[in-house]
Amino acid sequence: MNRSKFEVLSLRILFVSSIALLGAMLQPFGLSMGVSTLLAMVAALLAVWMASRMRRADPQTLISGFIGTAAGLCLGLLLVYVCVQAGIAQGAAGQFPRLAVPFLCGYIGLTAALAHADGMPLGRGASKKADSSSTTKVLDTSVLIDGRIVDIAESGFLEGRLIVPRFVLHELQLVADSSDSAKRNRGRRGLDVVQLLQKQPRIRLEVSSEDFPETREVDLKLIELAKLLDAKIVTNDFNLNKLAQVQGLTVMNINELANSLKPVVLPGEVMRVFILKEGKEHNQGVAYLDDGTMVVVDNARRMISKTVDIIVTSVLQTTAGKMIFGRFDERTQPVGEARASTAAGATQ
Repeated sequence: MNRSKFEVLSLRILFVSSIALLGAMLQPFGLSMGVSTLLAMVAALLAVWMASRMRRADPQTLISGFIGTAAGLCLGLLLVYVCVQAGIAQGAAGQFPRLAVPFLCGYIGLTAALAHADGMPLGRGASKKADSSSTTKVLDTSVLIDGRIVDIAESGFLEGRLIVPRFVLHELQLVADSSDSAKRNRGRRGLDVVQLLQKQPRIRLEVSSEDFPETREVDLKLIELAKLLDAKIVTNDFNLNKLAQVQGLTVMNINELANSLKPVVLPGEVMRVFILKEGKEHNQGVAYLDDGTMVVVDNARRMISKTVDIIVTSVLQTTAGKMIFGRFDERTQPVGEARASTAAGATQ
């Protein structure tokens, strides 16, 4: 149990104990000490349960429920007043209706407001109309280990409030303490990225203590936290990406951003590449662009370690990224380079 959970549990135990002690001392309604203590404890536990439920509710639901309850109580009091004036609810026989009708109307107003909370222009709905894109972003473990988010922040394309949950830091710490050296390095890099983000002047990094003890999976906790804060999720995890989108959350995927920034190349275009190694097929060479895109070049096996101009023949989009296929033609080279490549071929 971490420190935040222990503090919350201690506060709840202190609250329930205080209410139970108060009930034992006052003994309301002339009840015995044991019954009064038991009823006070039940009431305190009910209050703790309601507080925990309200803590997870979003602001729009809370505001809608409050307005619905207030409207129902007012309507109930108005009905009681009309009945009393009409002589319907008077005397000892009318005491119960006078007390029950306002609570009944308040409950009806509460349930009706909660059922239509999403359609009310309050809380989260109003903020979305004022600002169509939330500036709060929750960071996943994978995006911290990846590290490219620091470069995005330095470039000025990332702004607003970034949230790193404590359970994500705990997961990074577990990875950093792993016996596997590869995992250990990844965990330490994730913790270093958090420190680098804290030093960025354009963003505000916060560590959230919100936790969901009943949820074990870190991905599910991230989704619950994003719902609670009305935030976007920044991740590289494919499964988390799909799961969050199914639940109506906005996801920012660093891999998708990197793919969208890759240069657009069309068949027939001429591009200059450095042939790095031999390809799998006969007489093929392989080159890489600055962003890591693989370029497979036909007729370029003997041009390894040389920079040449190629003609793009096709572009293939795969799950691993984009691949470019091209063809090397000596007739497209400048005269000097063509002679040098011919001499090199003769020497071989």
